[in-house]
Amino acid sequence: MNLTPKEIVEYLDKYVISQHNAKKTIALALRTRYRRMQLSPELQNDITPKNILMIGSTGVGKTEISRRLAKMMKVPFIKVEASKYTEVGFVGRDVESMIRDLVVASIAIVKAEKEEENREKIENYVLNKIVEKLIPPLAFGASESKKDDYQRLLSVMEERVLSGEMDDQIIQLEVEKIHIEFNDTNLPPEMAKVQESFSRVFSQMNKEDNKKELSVKDAKVILRNEASIKLIDSTHINAEALRRAEDGGIIFLDEIDKIAISEKSQSRNDPSKEGVQRDLLPIVEGSSVSTKYGTINTDHILFIAAGAFHLCKPSDLIPELQGRFPLRVELEALNEDTLYKILTQTTNSLLKQYEALLSVEGMKLIFEDEAIKAIAKLAHRANEIAEDIGARRLHTVIEKILEDVSFNANEYKDKEFIVTSKLVHEKLDTIVENDDLSRYIL
Repeated sequence: MNLTPKEIVEYLDKYVISQHNAKKTIALALRTRYRRMQLSPELQNDITPKNILMIGSTGVGKTEISRRLAKMMKVPFIKVEASKYTEVGFVGRDVESMIRDLVVASIAIVKAEKEEENREKIENYVLNKIVEKLIPPLAFGASESKKDDYQRLLSVMEERVLSGEMDDQIIQLEVEKIHIEFNDTNLPPEMAKVQESFSRVFSQMNKEDNKKELSVKDAKVILRNEASIKLIDSTHINAEALRRAEDGGIIFLDEIDKIAISEKSQSRNDPSKEGVQRDLLPIVEGSSVSTKYGTINTDHILFIAAGAFHLCKPSDLIPELQGRFPLRVELEALNEDTLYKILTQTTNSLLKQYEALLSVEGMKLIFEDEAIKAIAKLAHRANEIAEDIGARRLHTVIEKILEDVSFNANEYKDKEFIVTSKLVHEKLDTIVENDDLSRYIL
């Protein structure tokens, strides 16, 4: 987490083209969080995160910037749509469920880390259990020479299991009842606990024979889960997950413009939309939320809200909520040059993905530079004529170009297929320029 703002922006540049202002704002917000953690506990409590409001049309990189950041920093992150929530008393999701979702995401991160730390113990547990089933135990009172032979046999069998040579061998395994957790975060914590209690009772009542015949390959998966439950302290995981969610959690609140009510709107007094804003307010301002894993305080969770704001303005949000998003950043619309860079300069770009996918069929797909420029130009033109969906337009455009090639990929085995600008224009010119066709096909 100890990365400078410049290093954060450099990382994001590999995945998101342009949008420097947005990257800079988010990098500073994350660095501020790191700085806060180095201060005294008394001062830490008074420094609240500067929540961010990102304004820009769909497909310009709002979600991608936040998602990549969370992945890089390995912090709890969730993306939710504001339009999914309704005011308390209406049918829909409770706004507090987003905090419970964040805790579940945090638990998954901590659990994965603990499993990695205990990887050797888990693998040894799995290996010993499988070898015990493959080789019967040595008879009591066996001679020393028999014991030495048995140890050598065990060593050979362990190597065969590790190499995968025994994966198809069928063994009989006593499968322990694994407790299934219910993570319906829309349920109040008390109801979730009751639901889990019933689950435990019914699992204990069901005393059917747990012996199952299955392959060594499948047994490895079951035994890893079993070992993870036995070797890792879930209480410690829950406590650490709550702490991380409180101090480092990020909630990306998408489509916030959908709950704003413009002055021109006929539904100015819509209780659902304005009610959601008022329900969001205490969560964003800082409050305590009960989860089945414990109580979490939202004071230091970073909220990044995003919306296109085509039909309304940020000022159409209630004033109290506006004030909780002090950092505003407007993302630029994507032009032809930006779309070209997205196709050629990003890590694992769309073109690289299609080349890799078709290489599975044994063919080599090559995009000429002029063809890439033509794709960017026509995608930009389609965004101008029809609805502007940003970089997502590249998906539909490239899919249309490669539709026939992908369908007949087996005919190009051990051959090259070059995508030329001529092919691009043949496939797209008529569609892009015809307003009706572009709306329905692209």
